[in-house]
Amino acid sequence: MKDSILKKMKEKGLKHTPQRLAIVDAFVEQNTLHPGARLIHREAKKKYRGLSFSTVYLTLNELSKHGIIKTLEFDRMENRFDGNVDDHINLICKGCRKISDYEAPPVLQGQAVGKKAQFLVTESRLEYYGYCSECIEKLSARSR
Repeated sequence: MKDSILKKMKEKGLKHTPQRLAIVDAFVEQNTLHPGARLIHREAKKKYRGLSFSTVYLTLNELSKHGIIKTLEFDRMENRFDGNVDDHINLICKGCRKISDYEAPPVLQGQAVGKKAQFLVTESRLEYYGYCSECIEKLSARSR
């Protein structure tokens, strides 16, 4: 994933500064968590000590603006970032706030919907909210 992000950055004319490289490294390392800017900042500072939060936030937004990553905006929790820019479903746990990817069936994929509806789909986002298996287990243990 890191090579893909760096390649796309180069294609879009985004420089590979030491700060951006530290941010990309932290993002890739935490990608399965769909990390927020705070987590990426904390991890990237381990590689680039003087890195400011605003630099992290601006870089993530720049990567999102260019379609290299996705920004997942939420009302009740910190915005998160997703390295999977293909059509997929985000499964969001209401207990631990973990976000998991689930491949969207072809009928729900943006391009298929757009073609059938004669609608140009530029982006899509589908979310299911509920509880992950770990939180279900914790809830079950409490009710015993």
